[in-house]
Amino acid sequence: MATYLTASKQLLNNYACIATLEPTDIQVGDSVVIASLGAPFNGTFTVLSCPQYLYEGIDATTGEWLFNETVAVPNQVLFACTGDPVEFVAIYTGTVTFTPTCTWVTAANLVTYLGVSITNPSDDYTLITQSVSAGNQFCSRRRAESGYNDALATSPSGDVTLGTLMYCAALWRSRGSLENVFASFEGMGSAPQQSLTPIVKQLLGIDRPQVA
Repeated sequence: MATYLTASKQLLNNYACIATLEPTDIQVGDSVVIASLGAPFNGTFTVLSCPQYLYEGIDATTGEWLFNETVAVPNQVLFACTGDPVEFVAIYTGTVTFTPTCTWVTAANLVTYLGVSITNPSDDYTLITQSVSAGNQFCSRRRAESGYNDALATSPSGDVTLGTLMYCAALWRSRGSLENVFASFEGMGSAPQQSLTPIVKQLLGIDRPQVA
């Protein structure tokens, strides 16, 4: 979860534009929570656009948003918001909270990849969902750190999907493990446990110079 301070607010034709003081990873379709800006700005909204210019309302004929491209206003999010018009005003007391949720692979995908039958509900299935959640978040974060700008709702490519599945599977299989070895029966030895293998890194395209 990331929380950003606001820089400005505006409401015209039942669309609000909020700017933050710093760049964000918020994209169209993301859900954000606005707070400390007063009604009707406060609440949870779906981002419809991330404009970089001053919002001037909507075209009466086409219904399209209008922007003044001579006035740059960076780091904005635009969303539907019903209320009386509020002209552009600087305000630094509000917050925009964004919780990125990656859904590149699902629990069903992981069960299929593992080739096992798991009852839902069960402790094993709970671990499946935890592994998927952790794996999605970790893999998307590592790609972001490498300079990729991926959508969180859909995997960017097949190799990334496979890499994420392999990482999730390693998390699930490491149940009960300590440090760098898999849990095993006494006397059977210990198999090395490594979740972020070189092939997973290769598939995810990470641990490489930042892309342009």
